[in-house]
Amino acid sequence: MADTPITLRLTIADPVPGVRYSLQQDDMPFEPVTATGAPLSFDVPIRLADDNRVLGPFVRREGKERRFVYIRIGTSAGDHASEWSRRAKIDIHDIPPSLLDRARAGAVLEVVLPGRGKDGTPACATVRPTAGWRAL
Repeated sequence: MADTPITLRLTIADPVPGVRYSLQQDDMPFEPVTATGAPLSFDVPIRLADDNRVLGPFVRREGKERRFVYIRIGTSAGDHASEWSRRAKIDIHDIPPSLLDRARAGAVLEVVLPGRGKDGTPACATVRPTAGWRAL
């Protein structure tokens, strides 16, 4: 069987207004947007292998199992005047197989992420979802 294209939606619930965010494709910002304070969503096209491996130019890997997507923030997203140069790492290797099956059938899988750290600045490093993945 061939890889199945699916879509992951990463929604930042409370991004910092005025800060630029983007996905990271390969090692570059992809379609940066400036936050207004309203929730901000990125649709990430990936490929799902028959054995549930996630593949594609947005997927990064660490070790044998860990797969994740980066959201670039501030200067990393192309805003060279920003005071922040960060990336948020969003794990995707732990999406439940039952949800991956729903994605194969056409559902978009969404996760909601906090946009701010405890200090109110843009969340970065490994960012944990506010709730688990869900099928739309």
